[in-house]
Amino acid sequence: MNIPNKLTVSRLIMAPMFFIAFYLPFWVSPELGKLSSILTIILLACTEMSDLLDGIIARKYGMVTDLGKVMDPFADTFSRLTYFVCLSSYGIMPSWAFIIIIWREFFILFLRMLMMGKGKPVAANIWGKTKAVLYAISGAAGVLYIALTRWFVGASWLSPIASTLTVVFALAAFASAASLLTYVKAIIRDGSLSTLSR
Repeated sequence: MNIPNKLTVSRLIMAPMFFIAFYLPFWVSPELGKLSSILTIILLACTEMSDLLDGIIARKYGMVTDLGKVMDPFADTFSRLTYFVCLSSYGIMPSWAFIIIIWREFFILFLRMLMMGKGKPVAANIWGKTKAVLYAISGAAGVLYIALTRWFVGASWLSPIASTLTVVFALAAFASAASLLTYVKAIIRDGSLSTLSR
């Protein structure tokens, strides 16, 4: 397994670690809130850095593999949906934004399986890249906001940040839906699935 794929695997390992670290104050003791925030920030930063590095290394040194093409988007979805499950359960992420993103990811997974059956990849588009960036930003913003509420309990300046967070999550959900529609339009226009037996 080459370095980019090892970095991808690291995200699959860090996602459950993030989940456990996030819920430490609820499962063990509220006193672990600050430690939980530190751990989740570190894990999120390492996850996003891994995502950035594996793509750069794979393209620069010609290490793109069939396994990597499948595993990389799966690891991205796996890790970021883990963020959103945590943030939604905490009450920071609006449930409607969370469900839009969940629906989109399952729909794309279904489309990828159909396209793989036809021997064609689901090509990236600008909305897909925008979605990925907004996923990362909204996940990081949510985790940082929780940390701030634990480090600066009752601070009045936290309220406006919460409102801004809702906007960021809304943008992520919009980009998510837009990327799905763009994929569907491209597939319909291509006619790749027109011969699919029914």
